[in-house]
Amino acid sequence: MHRIKKSAARTDLVLEWKRIGQDHVVCLTGGDEHVGAVALGYYDMESKRASSSVITSPGHRETELALFGARVISKAGKSTSVFIAGIHLEDITKEEIEEIVSVAERMIDELSLIIQEVC
Repeated sequence: MHRIKKSAARTDLVLEWKRIGQDHVVCLTGGDEHVGAVALGYYDMESKRASSSVITSPGHRETELALFGARVISKAGKSTSVFIAGIHLEDITKEEIEEIVSVAERMIDELSLIIQEVC
């Protein structure tokens, strides 16, 4: 399992990933780790487009990060991906949410470059 770790708001975000055959499993966590949303990304070789769909645990807000992550990773690896997201901070502020989302998206973009080099 490979790992990228960065600080955001009052926590460390951890992005871990593993290849399973030609596909990828990615997990993004921070604060009180949990499974908040799980997205499946798919790359269509014919259209050269990636798409994703998500299942979110009730009351959780990681939907958009999981969708984004699955789509970006599937496009980078031209493969199927599973993206799990679970970040929780007590009494989080709007500013902290924005910072976490920004850092998380940069981590996903960084991982996509790594995957493009490998694949």
